[in-house]
Amino acid sequence: MPHSTTSLPPFRLAVVNPGGRDPEQAFPHFAGQPNDGEHPPINHHAYAACTAGTFHRKVSAIPAGCGGVLLLLRRDLYGGVRALGELQRKGVVVAVALKEAGAHQAAVNLANRKRLALFRELCARADFCLATTPELVSLYVGAGARRAEFIPTPYPVEEPRWDFSRSIEPAATMGDRRGVFIGTREFDTPSRNHLAALLAAGLLGEPVTVVNTDGRRGRGILSELGFQPVTATSPASGATGPELRYIEGRMDYRRYLQIIAGHRIVFQLDRSAVPGQVAGDALLCRVPCVGGDGAVERLAFPDLCGYGHETRYLVEQAQRLLRDDDVYAQAIDRSQRLAREQLSFAAIAPRLREEFEKAR
Repeated sequence: MPHSTTSLPPFRLAVVNPGGRDPEQAFPHFAGQPNDGEHPPINHHAYAACTAGTFHRKVSAIPAGCGGVLLLLRRDLYGGVRALGELQRKGVVVAVALKEAGAHQAAVNLANRKRLALFRELCARADFCLATTPELVSLYVGAGARRAEFIPTPYPVEEPRWDFSRSIEPAATMGDRRGVFIGTREFDTPSRNHLAALLAAGLLGEPVTVVNTDGRRGRGILSELGFQPVTATSPASGATGPELRYIEGRMDYRRYLQIIAGHRIVFQLDRSAVPGQVAGDALLCRVPCVGGDGAVERLAFPDLCGYGHETRYLVEQAQRLLRDDDVYAQAIDRSQRLAREQLSFAAIAPRLREEFEKAR
């Protein structure tokens, strides 16, 4: 997957998550082939993947000659300080980024005097800070960063092997795409507005699918929403009300995308200012994403996202997409064009090279 027609030498980024659980991983073929045995090229792994780089949990494993290192900051910021010191002794250009980058996550992580002091130290010492959301730029600069740049998490939308789309049939036929997929899944995080999204989806008059990771408690809440429950082993009973299909637990990423691709739209009401994996997943499935104020949502779905839009407007947009095939096709075409321009591997890789070379 070439990213440039110039004769510049390869730029390969190493991403390190000190003390993390994800195994060491190389991306010699960029996004590569979807493989359930490895971490997909999304989120912070995607910064490595778009440059044919590497992902690590130990500084000692980073290969010589990498173009720079993106150091992820976990809740244990002491580990980040140690890793930064080791990298700087090696003379490597280092950018730092919060691993959990939602507004609510950053607030919880830094609501402690010692962690805040360590965070300020890391921001001041790093060559620059990489912000996965626009909101984080001012946070990093305010904490003492010499420079902070917003670079959204990339998605391999230009890679045919990561195109999970299904054929688009007229809405009236139901075809290969049917109903609404709820993109969020956390009842306990207020800014996710997960319950509100489910209730709003019930107004659309279409089957709704939700992933339940809360076990019995989640099933209890879902049972109170007025939907007609449907599972793989328990078909609709004939009761009134929109259908609700819930999928229990977690699954491989490829299987997850295959499920999303079977829906007409993705819907959410998240107000967490996250990097935007919900919208990124939708992009790989060529499914419109309605709602959410994440960075990817704003860039790829500006007229459908929740940033600056009320819930009533989002419900109206969802209804149009569910019923108007022309509007639906235009939304997909526009989101893919915007994603290729601003979020693709080919778009983000040269931006990473540029920002790291500025710091040399």
